[in-house]
Amino acid sequence: MIELEGVPELIDPVMVAAFEGWNDAGDAASAAVAHLDREWKGEVFAALDAEDYYDFQVNRPTVWLDNGVRKITWPTTRLSVVRIGGDKPRDLVLVRGIEPSMRWRSFCNELLGFAHELGVEMVVILGALLGDTPHTRPVPVSGVTSDPDLARTMDLEETRYEGPTGIVGILQEACTHAGVPAVSLWAAVPHYVSQPPNPKATLALLNRLEDLIDLRIPLGELPEDARAWQLGVDQLAAEDSEVAEYVQTLEEARDTAELPEASGEAIAREFERYLRRREPGAPGPGIATEGGDAPYLRDGPSDRTRPPKPQQPGPEAVPGAEPPADRGEDDDGAGADGGTEDPDGSGE
Repeated sequence: MIELEGVPELIDPVMVAAFEGWNDAGDAASAAVAHLDREWKGEVFAALDAEDYYDFQVNRPTVWLDNGVRKITWPTTRLSVVRIGGDKPRDLVLVRGIEPSMRWRSFCNELLGFAHELGVEMVVILGALLGDTPHTRPVPVSGVTSDPDLARTMDLEETRYEGPTGIVGILQEACTHAGVPAVSLWAAVPHYVSQPPNPKATLALLNRLEDLIDLRIPLGELPEDARAWQLGVDQLAAEDSEVAEYVQTLEEARDTAELPEASGEAIAREFERYLRRREPGAPGPGIATEGGDAPYLRDGPSDRTRPPKPQQPGPEAVPGAEPPADRGEDDDGAGADGGTEDPDGSGE
């Protein structure tokens, strides 16, 4: 039984989750949840036991100094709550961590236990993968679900993916079997510029999340960071004729494929977002409750040539896409082979 002392009763809560590692190309997904947590001053109320789910030789703990005292931060998954104010306040339960190394079914069951106790109405899982997409065009974001009814009512794709998967796919299926509405949002990151950060992909995920849950998200410096990122990649590509030619090929393929969509519904969606973000008197960002009768619990401190395309098969939704390559053993921000060698995460 999960007891959540210190967490007030939540208002129309939605759980938003992202995990570093295999499903997080360019760190785009985890950066999106970190942005929400930072902008709305989230308060950590729970952390999963690192001993249960992580291989510390793959995801190493870090040592840091606090006023001369050495402390250790263990790789894990933390949950925080943010309250969005305005005429219609609501709460988000943010889940941010690292793809677990083992016991994926127990990991998902524990997260679903929190969702049940908090009255979560829907789970949205953010992911990012590598794809044949040019950095000069809008970032493709696909919304997928395993629930046919949810696919119809929310204009999502019903996933038909078969193959190796990561914790995003496993958690979505666990939610489906538990009767919890779940959606995955996938951003496609150009495979020729896959190193993090990728603020343009992070921004695209947040925009899609806005549309999905009808919520105004304060973007801060993200739009400017995204423009600066694109200009930087433009400069690097201009200095290498092979890369520039390849980018042009991707642009032509993308423009041809999306020509029928460059009107009507797509333009209407973008215009509606434009109006929403500029509506006079629109409520500003809310903040998490601090102090008072029901404070949230706090936790500890948390070459320019075109590279070859990764050969791993892609996870869920974006055609022609691949998951990010695993990071090295000493990189604290990623899981090793969670989605390839042990698809069900059982560790067996």
